[in-house]
Amino acid sequence: MTIGITIGDPSGIGPEIVSAALRDQGDVIVFGDAGVMARAGGLPPTVRLIEVTSLDPADAVPGRPSRAGGAAQVAYLEAAIAAAKRGEIDALVTAPISKTQAKAAGFPFPGHTELLAERFAAPEHAMMFAGPRLKVVLATIHLPLSAVPAALTPAVIARAIYLGAKACVEDFGIDRPRIGVLGLNPHAGEGGLFGSEENDVILPGIDLARTRLTAAHIPAEITGPLVPDAAFRGPHDLFVALYHDQGLIPVKLIDFDLAVNVTLGLPIIRTSPDHGVAYDIAGRGAGGAGYKDGGAGYKEGPRADSFVAALALARRLLANRRRGAQTA
Repeated sequence: MTIGITIGDPSGIGPEIVSAALRDQGDVIVFGDAGVMARAGGLPPTVRLIEVTSLDPADAVPGRPSRAGGAAQVAYLEAAIAAAKRGEIDALVTAPISKTQAKAAGFPFPGHTELLAERFAAPEHAMMFAGPRLKVVLATIHLPLSAVPAALTPAVIARAIYLGAKACVEDFGIDRPRIGVLGLNPHAGEGGLFGSEENDVILPGIDLARTRLTAAHIPAEITGPLVPDAAFRGPHDLFVALYHDQGLIPVKLIDFDLAVNVTLGLPIIRTSPDHGVAYDIAGRGAGGAGYKDGGAGYKEGPRADSFVAALALARRLLANRRRGAQTA
């Protein structure tokens, strides 16, 4: 069982959190840059590094993104994907990239998720956020809020429910997951008073998901549409949120330090921390130590907690998936 790791934006906190997370780790391959990793704290001798780039130090200054660094973070991903296709790694854990810098380097995707789905020719994919107390899968991902209602269809709703339920059973070991599907509108539409999407789109999507799950022999209990502002107090194993912030706000409120992004629908396990490149604290060390910022007060340096959680979850999901394959 070998896990691949990409170091993300070389000017962000990715190299630091990778270095901190791997102090006591083996069975991993890091795709990155030896110079960047050395300046970020280094890697233990048990960790193999595939050097994809050799950036000039001026192009990888913490907190100062560069065009070369934007291209490098994409190159790390492509190298790891190629290794996965060759069977050299069984799971992938990705440190944060800058979507802005990646786009400036010609990256045509909104983020990791869409790139991975395209490269692995995944017929369906979804983004899940999994923490110790809360799991959420998103029906739509990186869309402006104004575009969400038009993007929601029964098939889109059903896909998120189906992939989420399948992951709960096969990867997380939940025998009969309880899935709550959120409404789109205030009060879940209040019977059509505040919007019709609940009746016109979400309920048909739930019915379609039940049909798909039954055909696949995947047991699940699905309830919804649930009132969004009260749903997260319910006894559910997984929630289906209809747009990005509807799902991410409660996840980051409840499980911020330990939440993990999981891409569903891929032939390999892929996880990542649930935060971004954090240029404002890059280079401050990933041990959680604070620092004074221009007299403005105490600020916290980067912490590797979420990356450590992403690495641990990748191992757990990979083991669960292999165990299921052996007993099938």
